[in-house]
Amino acid sequence: MTKSNQKIVPHLWYDKEANEAAAFYASVFPDSTITSKTVLKDTPSGDADIVAFELWKQKFMAISAGPYFTFNPSTSFMVHFDPSRVGDASEKIQDVWEKLSEEGTVLMPFATYPFSEKYGWIQDKYGLSWQLNLTHSEGEERSEIVPVLMFVGDKCGKAEEAINFYLSVFKNGKQGHMSRYPKGMEPDKEGTIMFSDFSLENQWFIAMDSAHDHHYTFNEAISFMVYCDTQEEIDYYWDRLSAVPESEQCGWLKDKYGVSWQIVPREMDEMMARSTPEQLARVNEEVLKMKKLDLALLEKAYKGTSK
Repeated sequence: MTKSNQKIVPHLWYDKEANEAAAFYASVFPDSTITSKTVLKDTPSGDADIVAFELWKQKFMAISAGPYFTFNPSTSFMVHFDPSRVGDASEKIQDVWEKLSEEGTVLMPFATYPFSEKYGWIQDKYGLSWQLNLTHSEGEERSEIVPVLMFVGDKCGKAEEAINFYLSVFKNGKQGHMSRYPKGMEPDKEGTIMFSDFSLENQWFIAMDSAHDHHYTFNEAISFMVYCDTQEEIDYYWDRLSAVPESEQCGWLKDKYGVSWQIVPREMDEMMARSTPEQLARVNEEVLKMKKLDLALLEKAYKGTSK
């Protein structure tokens, strides 16, 4: 996966800590760097910091845009430390665990489990959840960092349906491993998804059902940006994914499982990277008026010909 063609990019929403958090994560994970910083002036949340960064060569975006959404473990990130691919994997996973544990909350202790020699689930000091796993790859290589969607509450039992839905929407998708809950693991229902991974546009995801009493579900704190090259592509993903009309705003939508996506023109990144403050302000003003993004109007705003 090259950094220029990653089609689906995880997006993290912070109150005020996006730059600080990105710098922290870049110091924790191997092969990590901040790639760009931008300030959007006069948004509904005031001035908003936007930061692009790479963690272990996986692209992320983050924004500081007010205290509206809070991370929870329904969406986490699995980090694979594979001794066949990573030198000193056992030492590296220990080091990352210790750094993420600073002021964090342990959800599952870092220990040996039947499914892993070393595994732990931690909520870091910003509330973001990470699952660290010492693993030996079998078959096709997975990304080192993989988003995990946990279907809980009224969404529990829908992981398999959701995987099939996403595979039908994204043109370059494939099913990976799948394991189901056996009998006797109540409250989890026999046959629902204990673990399954799948790839959309070369971005691996993990899905799982959990029938335990979780007091959270998917929200906009973590969304997935889908970069599109044309208006037709924007329309395609918008029409198939959007299921909650009241959540449609500024290119954001929510699907029928509650997962948030942003359908954005790839060109917007280039506009932001090379724009003057005046151009950035004009583009942002147009974005704030839109639900689904209109590439032609954004290009006119960028060029100053929208009036």
